[in-house]
Amino acid sequence: MFAALLKIAASVAIGLPLVVYLAQDALIFYRQPLSETRRAEVARRFPLAQEVFIQATDGTRLHAWYFKAAGPLALYFGGNAEEVSWMLEETANAPRVSWLLVDYRGYGLSEGAPGETALVSDALQWFDHATTLPGVDPKRIFAFGRSLGSGVAVALAAQRPLAGLILATPYDSLAAVAKRYYWYLPVDLLLKHRFDSIALAPALRQPLLCLIAERDEVIPPAHGERLFAAWGGTKRKVVLQEAGHNSTDAHPMFWPSIREFLAQKVN
Repeated sequence: MFAALLKIAASVAIGLPLVVYLAQDALIFYRQPLSETRRAEVARRFPLAQEVFIQATDGTRLHAWYFKAAGPLALYFGGNAEEVSWMLEETANAPRVSWLLVDYRGYGLSEGAPGETALVSDALQWFDHATTLPGVDPKRIFAFGRSLGSGVAVALAAQRPLAGLILATPYDSLAAVAKRYYWYLPVDLLLKHRFDSIALAPALRQPLLCLIAERDEVIPPAHGERLFAAWGGTKRKVVLQEAGHNSTDAHPMFWPSIREFLAQKVN
């Protein structure tokens, strides 16, 4: 009996980490394609929104929505289950800002498979492309990273001269968040996509607006607090009282805080 129990324990100890390792891409990235029905609806409802396609360094075709307005440009990096066209609904809440809403690989109309290395490389390429858009001032490009996208935005800030960052429901590192959920696994050995924002934060000098949901049930507020504390540049933190991970935008302080931040940094 004891030998059988040892065999079962060994199978679980080896098998479970292996399953998690092999499944982590699907666990982290919930790809959201864009249907032709939704694409037609966006074209009808948002005639000023333009579709932008670029080719990544490895030949992958990438897609984004470009909404041009007066003022600076915000590069938007969404959450892990987000098809970003919904953000066009929100453009009225942030006047005087142009938007470049980026579809990760495997999301929206972008081809390929998502992963940390690929997403960061693509973000660099989107920034470089944004600097070539007519009327865009390269010194007035911001990054807006939500949830998973906060890690993409921070990695971008480490390699490009962003005017500032807006991070909503951010984290210190994906490894730290994973350890909270998978405390019984050797996360440091298993995790391929680390998005170690806190390791980059002390050296970053771009202004930061950090929006933390008080009742975030996905990324507990402590993770955003640690990232904010480590940030090396000027920074402002807004705790959205009573807000959960997916209810931030409806909070009365969410968009006003973003508008104020952009106005102060641009003027």
